[in-house]
Amino acid sequence: MPKSVVSGGAGFIGSNLVDRLIDEGHEVLVLDDLSSGSIANLKDARSRGDLTMHQIDIVNSEVVDLIRNFQPDTVYHLAAQIDVRHSVADPVLDARINVLGTINMLEGARHGNADRFVFASSGGAMFGDTFNLPTPETQKRNPESPYGVSKSVMNEYFDYYHRAYDLDCMSLGFANVYGPRQDPYGEGGVVGIFIGALLAHKTPTIFGDGTQTRDFVFVEDVADAMFRAARIGGHRYLNIGTGRETSILKLYDTIVDVTGIDIAPEMAAAKRGETLRSCLDASVALEHLGWEAWTPLEEGIAATVEWIRSTR
Repeated sequence: MPKSVVSGGAGFIGSNLVDRLIDEGHEVLVLDDLSSGSIANLKDARSRGDLTMHQIDIVNSEVVDLIRNFQPDTVYHLAAQIDVRHSVADPVLDARINVLGTINMLEGARHGNADRFVFASSGGAMFGDTFNLPTPETQKRNPESPYGVSKSVMNEYFDYYHRAYDLDCMSLGFANVYGPRQDPYGEGGVVGIFIGALLAHKTPTIFGDGTQTRDFVFVEDVADAMFRAARIGGHRYLNIGTGRETSILKLYDTIVDVTGIDIAPEMAAAKRGETLRSCLDASVALEHLGWEAWTPLEEGIAATVEWIRSTR
C-alpha cells in the first residue's frame, strides 16, 4: 500500500487531496495544527480508508520524527500561512511558517526516505504584476508580498535538497483555488466569501474597482495535479491554473447567477500587496503531467454553492 504524508491535510485543499489519496488506496498520515483546518473535513476519508491524524505545528521538530517513523513514499506539503494581507502586516510570522516550516518538512522527507516531495506553491503571488498573461513558468518572479517571497525562495531549497539528497521536489504554483471546504482566507477565498454573504442575504464587499483579474481553478482539479505530480515526478516547478482571466466583477456576476440572489456589492479601497492581474499558463503541466483544469467556472461555483448550503 502506498504511503503519503499530507501537511495541512485537514484544510481546504489538503482534505480534498486526502480524499483522492484514500480513494486511490493510500495509507495517509495527516499533519495539521487545526488553526484553519477541521477534523470534520477528514470524516469521510477516515470512514473509507487508512488515515492517521496528528495535531502539530509544522515548525515543531517532532514533525521530522513523525515522518521518519512513517516512512512515506511521498510527502505533500500544503500547511502554510496563506493570507497575503497578513504577510504584509507580519512578515516574520509568514517566514516562520512558510520558510522554516517547509524546511522542517523537507528534513522529515529526507530522513523518512521519501521518494518525492510535492509542494503547494502560488503562481500568482510569486510572479506579481506582469503583462505577460497567461504567465509561463519562465517569467521573472517579482513577488508583491512577503507571502510571494516565501513561496519563491523555497524553490532554491528544493534544488539544494535535490542535489544533496536526491529528493525529487515537485513545486506546483497554484492559481486561485476555490471549491467545497474553502477557507475564506487567501485570494481564492473571495468565492466562499461572496457565496456566504449572498446566501445570508448580506452585502458583499469588493476591494478595488473589481476589474482586477484572477485565474480561478477548482480544488478537485488541483488535487488531481498534485496526485499526478507525485506519480510522475521530474523535480521542477509547474503552473497549475486554467489560463483564463476572470475579473472580480465577472466572478461576482457568475455567483449571483448561480445563487439566484442579486445584491449590489459594496465597493471599498484596494488592499496593499495584491496584484492587479493574474493568470497562469499551465500548458507545461499538460505536457508533463497530462493535466489540465477540467472544471468550468460555472460548474465549480455551483458545486461550491451546494456545499456551503449543505453546511448551514
